[in-house]
Amino acid sequence: MDFKLKNIPSQKGRIAVVTGANNGIGFETTKALANYGFKVIMACRSKVKAEKAKVEILNTVPTADLDILQLDLSDLDSVRVFAQNCKDNYVKLDVLINNAGVLIYSGKKNGAGIELQFATNHLGHFLLTNLLIDLMPDDTASRIVALSSLAHKSAKIHFDDLNGENIDDAEAVYGQSKLANLMFADELNRRLKKTGKKIIALAVHPGGSDSGLFDEMSRVKYYTFKMLSPFILNSNTSAAKPSLFAALSPNVQGGEYFGPQGFNEFKGKVGFAKRSEYSRREDVAQKLWQLSEEMTEQSFL
Repeated sequence: MDFKLKNIPSQKGRIAVVTGANNGIGFETTKALANYGFKVIMACRSKVKAEKAKVEILNTVPTADLDILQLDLSDLDSVRVFAQNCKDNYVKLDVLINNAGVLIYSGKKNGAGIELQFATNHLGHFLLTNLLIDLMPDDTASRIVALSSLAHKSAKIHFDDLNGENIDDAEAVYGQSKLANLMFADELNRRLKKTGKKIIALAVHPGGSDSGLFDEMSRVKYYTFKMLSPFILNSNTSAAKPSLFAALSPNVQGGEYFGPQGFNEFKGKVGFAKRSEYSRREDVAQKLWQLSEEMTEQSFL
């Protein structure tokens, strides 16, 4: 099932949104999609960083068709403004890659008092997908791709403590947000199929990658990580392959979970990824969906 980038035909005329497009995996995903002919809407919190990234991509792919729209996924009002801008300026959306994410250890919250990782990684993308899905043609080539993580495997959804205020392990809160990404993709795909839609939703993980998520580590941990990273981690270019496979391969059905196949799934060829038994629980996914609708104040499918 290894994904061959060189075999992708021209995607001229198609439109994609990539959240967190200005760095790491999002940057490499954006560059690849632009190279295939997509118009890519770079959904980024910082316009300054996005402009810099756009220049870098154009230096490599002079034909790249890139638009920048500001988006702060932790702020649901910002998500609504972004979605309205898309509806006002584009007649369709073929691919939505919910790539952006934060990993923090400091218990930060957004303006509404919601733990920042859950707000950004899950709720923002839940609302964004809800608001943009009507732009997507009802076709199997229309894809919604959620980026989960290896961190989902040891996580569960703490419905009684979403902010992690009583959780000693700070990394468990990040794991919860990435588990939510995976379970959202699963439940979305089930609901699409039940309503007769052909749009495909699925999830991926990038393996191990130094994608800029680790800036809040202690300096000792950070530099140890940096020293070991060439031996255990994907480059961001390779880490983008699962997302590109999910977005472009004709050999996906929806509801799958893809990632690298090497040692501990850190790197390697793209294939079916391992997932926790907890992540398969439809009752939990449905409860998470209902809670997400309540927290975003937006019904969905």
